[in-house]
Amino acid sequence: MVSRRIAVFFALSSLFFGGTFVAAKAGLAYFPPLLFVAFRFDIAAVVMLAYVGLTSSRSELVPRTRGDIGAILATGVLAIGLTNALLFVGQQYVTSAVASIMYSLNPIMTPVFAAFLLSDERLSARGAAGMGLGLLGVALVVNPDPANLLGGAVGKGILFAGAIAAALGAVLIRRADSDLSSTVRVAWGLPFAAALCHLLAWSGGESMAAITWNTEAILALGYVSIFAGVLAYIAYFGLIDTAGAIRANLIFYVVPVVSTLGGWALLDETIDATAVVGFLTIFAGFAVLGSKSIDVRSLLPNVPADPPLPDDDSAVREEPRGYRSD
Repeated sequence: MVSRRIAVFFALSSLFFGGTFVAAKAGLAYFPPLLFVAFRFDIAAVVMLAYVGLTSSRSELVPRTRGDIGAILATGVLAIGLTNALLFVGQQYVTSAVASIMYSLNPIMTPVFAAFLLSDERLSARGAAGMGLGLLGVALVVNPDPANLLGGAVGKGILFAGAIAAALGAVLIRRADSDLSSTVRVAWGLPFAAALCHLLAWSGGESMAAITWNTEAILALGYVSIFAGVLAYIAYFGLIDTAGAIRANLIFYVVPVVSTLGGWALLDETIDATAVVGFLTIFAGFAVLGSKSIDVRSLLPNVPADPPLPDDDSAVREEPRGYRSD
């Protein structure tokens, strides 16, 4: 039963998060980017707060410490708000596949901030090698040719900044050491994310008059709000609770595949050969980062995992990957 639940949560998380980039790309034809993501969080906040209100006790819902407040702000302002604002703005210039792979760099960037902000964790040699491979892959994906500097490379740079914001937010959440559950923290963080995106939209001069309301626009907004917002978060955090954060993070290997296939099937998107090499290089970086953190065979039913190795490299913390505790 547990294995079946893990498989369902894994499939739903990968599908919903992967579809985010396709729906966002489609919706940007009808919405200014910052208003699009702001409306997304308006809807998601209402639904998510209603969900945790019905499924959690009062003691589980109320923030009680400075760590709780800090974790909520790091979640809403950085990990969700700024990250998605940059993602939607950057995706105006690139395909769904490129956007998803750039966003998936946040597990590689996390150890950089953790090395400075979390005193009990440091990069291992394997983690540094994986991060280096990932950054090489980014260079291949961005392909900083002066001929395309004003095209896709600008969007890729914005998306890379979004991945950095996501990684920094994740580390600050860990640093805050909150007692709130992940789902409750996200529910409280979403209103802050919505407020930030509305403020950015207003300061950027985006107007409601620029929105084209039609069936495609409503479907795109509904998907990124409900499926890629509320349901994706519930499935992902359910996966963390059931299988652990390391196994849950394996969805980052699948999300770009879902986005690439979705963009190809629904939006007629293509990617060039250099970008494909970049994707494979980044995937290799992910594989190096995770290879000492999890025995993949343990995900399969009725296949016992090998016992842990006696050396120091076996002492890997549950999250983030790519570095070990002192």
